Amino acid sequence: MLAENRTLRVEALDLLRLVAVAAVVLYHFGFWGPASHGTPQVALPWLTPVAKYGYLGVPAFFVISGFVIAYSAEGRTATGFAIARFSRIYPTFFFCMTLTFLAIAFLGVPHFETSLAQWLANLFMAAPALGQPYMDTSYWSLVIEVMFYAWIALLIAAGLFPRGINIVIPIWLGITFANELTVDAPLVEKLFLTDDSGFFAVGLLIYQFYRGRRGLALYGLLALSIGTAVFQSIHKALKLTPHTGGTFDEWTVAAICVASIAIIFLATRIRHVPLPPALVLAAGGLTYPLYLLHMQFGYVLFARQAPANAVLSVVAIVVGVTLLAWIVWRYVERPVQRWVRDFLSGRASRFGWPLKLSATVGSGESA
Repeated sequence: MLAENRTLRVEALDLLRLVAVAAVVLYHFGFWGPASHGTPQVALPWLTPVAKYGYLGVPAFFVISGFVIAYSAEGRTATGFAIARFSRIYPTFFFCMTLTFLAIAFLGVPHFETSLAQWLANLFMAAPALGQPYMDTSYWSLVIEVMFYAWIALLIAAGLFPRGINIVIPIWLGITFANELTVDAPLVEKLFLTDDSGFFAVGLLIYQFYRGRRGLALYGLLALSIGTAVFQSIHKALKLTPHTGGTFDEWTVAAICVASIAIIFLATRIRHVPLPPALVLAAGGLTYPLYLLHMQFGYVLFARQAPANAVLSVVAIVVGVTLLAWIVWRYVERPVQRWVRDFLSGRASRFGWPLKLSATVGSGESA
């Protein structure tokens, strides 16, 4: 599913983020669709054979996130890392979640409904833990992301990241297989991200290659992580089958997973994209608010119109929500993110909590 003050940007990853979110949009309008939420029709059912594999856009985000988080953590204390992540994720989430709430409240009836209690629970992201549904069911991936951030912060505080990555990843993947192939305990799954660990691990390892590390152990860990990611991709498809009524070819799922990882790896080797820098920056920047807004917000608009021509309606909605996402990124996310980061950094300094490791230079991130 994500810029502070570093000079380095992996420009190709910005474009890949846009591709990944486009895949998710295709999934939600061409396969999962408004009909799954009680509205009259799936928006684009004729796209189902292709669109049903769009769910793999989310794991691709997780791979990119692993790379970005490894970079974001460089030179930071656990406090500095937590502030960077919170300021990056939460203000935009709050704004977009509230926009979705207002859209449902004023435009969603009779197909959709919401309440103040649901809005309040969603302020904590993990709304189901408070007995309320997500304002938008795509928010489940944000909970996964935040849990990943929490583990990285703990590992930084314990001095195990990034130096202990060669130990941490095998243990993590061992827990994954121990759970997935035995009891499949929901608590272990949620705590250790055993449905998604392979993707994050691949991203963390791609960053090691990006920084020039090599060695047999690293190659072995990458192969193990890719294998885990393929297993988890297929496992996700099996879970989706009864939930969506769709069928997924396992070889196709595995091929898309491996190809996505290979493309992301190659993207980190591209130092410059021959496109205007501002365009590349905007393409990467709008993906987060677009992910937050496209589904439930889009479904409300689609159901409100009851369109005779679903294709034109979906195109108009996607274009409109993309423009809204750009506005959110340009005029809300960027200034508010800076303000929140500076405010929290100031508070941390007053308490004597360092944000950077004294032996390193540089701060910020490119995502």
